[in-house]
Amino acid sequence: MMEKRVVIFLVLSLAVILGYDFLLKQFGLLPQSPTVQEEPVKSELGSTAEEAHPANAERKVEPRPDLSVKRDAPSSNDVTERTAPLSEQVVTVETDLVRVGVSSRGGVISSWELKQYRSSSQEQEPVQLIHQGGKFRGPLSIITGNGTAEKALHEGMFSVDADFASLDASHPVGHMTLRFQDARTGLAAEKVLTFHQGSYVVDVAITLTGVTDPYEVVLGTNFGIVEWGDGFIGLIGSASLVDGKVEKETPDSELERKGAVQWVALQDKYFMSVLMPAGGMAVHVKKEADKLVSAGVRMPASGGRISSRLQLYAGPKEYDTLRALNVGLEDTIDFGWFVFGSWSVVKAVAKPIFYVLRFINEYTYNYGVTIIVLTMFIKLLFVPLQYKSYKSMKQMQGIQPKVLALQEKFKDDRDRLNKELIKLYRDYKVNPVGGCLPMVLQMPVFVALFNILYMTIDLRQAPFMGWITDLSVQDPYYVLPIIMGATMIIQQKITPTTMDPTQAKIMLMLPAFMTFLFINFPAGLVLYWLTNNVLTITQQVVTDRVLFANKPLVVEPAK
Repeated sequence: MMEKRVVIFLVLSLAVILGYDFLLKQFGLLPQSPTVQEEPVKSELGSTAEEAHPANAERKVEPRPDLSVKRDAPSSNDVTERTAPLSEQVVTVETDLVRVGVSSRGGVISSWELKQYRSSSQEQEPVQLIHQGGKFRGPLSIITGNGTAEKALHEGMFSVDADFASLDASHPVGHMTLRFQDARTGLAAEKVLTFHQGSYVVDVAITLTGVTDPYEVVLGTNFGIVEWGDGFIGLIGSASLVDGKVEKETPDSELERKGAVQWVALQDKYFMSVLMPAGGMAVHVKKEADKLVSAGVRMPASGGRISSRLQLYAGPKEYDTLRALNVGLEDTIDFGWFVFGSWSVVKAVAKPIFYVLRFINEYTYNYGVTIIVLTMFIKLLFVPLQYKSYKSMKQMQGIQPKVLALQEKFKDDRDRLNKELIKLYRDYKVNPVGGCLPMVLQMPVFVALFNILYMTIDLRQAPFMGWITDLSVQDPYYVLPIIMGATMIIQQKITPTTMDPTQAKIMLMLPAFMTFLFINFPAGLVLYWLTNNVLTITQQVVTDRVLFANKPLVVEPAK
């Protein structure tokens, strides 16, 4: 009996909860909640789009499918006066490059997918640039000095109207207008977003009424940061160009840079988002939590009605794409990194090599083959230097017994020993630094190529062969690092040395250390180092057996 009463109680309770809401709606005491229309309807934008964009007033735009929020029957003046939705709605628009979701709550971007980039080589999901975890401000949020107004703009419902749902060659430009108005306070906001076919750039026009102080347009929390990897090269986080100077710095708490703002960006190794304002007066960067950072640009106030224009870029760090924007964003790809700094000499060498790398790939269509060909080409350029270096080491090896004899003879007289060694090198015409100098001259090239293979998005998810399906990540089976370690052992065995046996044994640990280090390096880098080792071994064998065969390298001085 008790169990039957419990069941009856639960059924009646559920009926009361559901029936109460239903009866209120039927008697008109509770407004109908808006629903998303499943069938495309005719666009209501009409003259609104033409008024916002007079240049396009004569072009009649046909409505696109997949876009519409169902409303009650529009009144005669519904074109110019929009009623904000009662609940959050997300309108999705699409170009050939991106799929963007815009939320009516706060009038912010809620999703930004890159259609031409996958999240991983094993998954087909597109890269998502919007940070999805936690409750943070989305891109194009507005921060004012008035807490009440700021909360209203952040939590308020905007009306969302667009003259397109997707762009193509016949409809290359589309506009979206977001409006918010609070009749009680007189606060009003309008955001007009202009999307372009074939571009990651969105033009943004913002108009505020009822705001008298400078306000900030926010780029959004980690917008553009797909993966916060702790790599060897490049900065993850914020960057900005103010008064012609680029700063790449993520603060411990907050950072402000005042001046003429060209752009502010959030970036990771391969992707980024950027705000490029017209007339920005300061950059504000804030660390919100561990590996969470937001950035924004402060815009000046100009009376009770404020209008400002910006450009938003959100996409890959493609060198040509960033360079075409002509605002210096290509410098966020740091080709000059070396020993925890950026070196102009390395950058100057890296850019030509980068162009050559892409040129070769236009013929090979395989970046693994491209790396091998490019390494061979660079190796050929340095053959004369390598020859001189190898010859100098062989000569030093030839006079090593005499050097050891002098060291033993003058071990208690350092000054006399140095003089005798200099005389010995002069008599036998041997340069003691001849083996190192060519390597120093090659170092900028090696570091530049290292940077290119590690930093550029061109190698991201680029396959080579067999098990190497992504040259930007480590070899899953460690085959390349192990082979590379073996080639280092062979190279050590055939390279002339002046070290004593104890030092030589210690140096045998180097291949093991390098193998362990390169296990975590991208496969493209390991392939480059492996190819370079194989070519070096080949060159030394040919030099020994052909060029130096039966040829004395150390000539006894004349008596």
